[in-house]
Amino acid sequence: MSLLRIDAAGPGTTLQDAGRHGYLRYGFTAAGPMDPLAHATANRALDNPPGAPAIEVSLAGLAVSAEEAPLGVALAGGEFRIALDGEPVPPAAVLTLRPGSTLTVRAGRAGAWCTLAVAGRIDVPPVLGSVATHTRSGVGGLNGRALQAGDALRIGEARPGPGEVHALVAPWLDRPPEEIRVVLGPQDDAFAADQIAAFLAGPWTVTPRGDRMACFLDGTPLTHARGYNIVSDGIAMGAIQVPGEGRPIVLMADRQSTGGYPKIATVIGPDLGRLAQAQAGTRLRFRAVSVAEAVAARRAEAEALAPPVAREPLVRSAFTPEFLLGRNLIGGVVDGAA
Repeated sequence: MSLLRIDAAGPGTTLQDAGRHGYLRYGFTAAGPMDPLAHATANRALDNPPGAPAIEVSLAGLAVSAEEAPLGVALAGGEFRIALDGEPVPPAAVLTLRPGSTLTVRAGRAGAWCTLAVAGRIDVPPVLGSVATHTRSGVGGLNGRALQAGDALRIGEARPGPGEVHALVAPWLDRPPEEIRVVLGPQDDAFAADQIAAFLAGPWTVTPRGDRMACFLDGTPLTHARGYNIVSDGIAMGAIQVPGEGRPIVLMADRQSTGGYPKIATVIGPDLGRLAQAQAGTRLRFRAVSVAEAVAARRAEAEALAPPVAREPLVRSAFTPEFLLGRNLIGGVVDGAA
């Protein structure tokens, strides 16, 4: 058993597993990770079960420490600035967090979400079969809220990681967000052909307004062929609504269960994380693909994660005084005159 102490946590940092599925009809949103591929990669790197609970870190950052026993952790997602006791760590890495050490995760030059998985079982009771946190309804996680300083997570069956920091060899996490693949519909017939073409041509800019519920886009407004109100129907993650003012809204992990605006297209599963990692100000375009192409992309993603995630030892090119002192390189006193 180990204890993971939350020393600092910015808004939006939550516990997420694969999501709370099967309850959308009752108004319970699945929640789950904003970047499913990063979540899966971090867990796979530790040989955790698929969809195991992990910490999803927002741009506001996180600092954690281990107590009682060493704890293996893996990180994957955006290009965050990560450090272990002040020493830089690759943005996708696996390491051992030892008692007395501190791991910090801070926003970097790219990406909006980072997954921190632990080698073991985060001991939090599930709600409706999941620990995924949905803060708007107060369900899951730690009493339905985001993590905050002072929280402590019990880790059952805790295992240490490697003796030194290793970078994860995960090229599938390199996903420039400039092009997002979509399947048109289910209400693309609510738009004339020229508006479908305008939607695909873009470009669209990610606004700062977004959160776990939705990604708001700015650009030349689209017009509807027959009004913008429809009978409310179910909302899948990645559904792109176009409200009356004409600017698309992509519904994400904490989306509402139903919506009454036409959905011009739906982001395919493998590109959900690509969009989620786009920081405010990112310009992007959408590309329409067939259902068969979407399925092939999902299959390729699964095949990439099937074998163990390769690792590379971290090679340091610079050594700070703090790093050298921590290694206790001096074994005794030598008389220079001898």
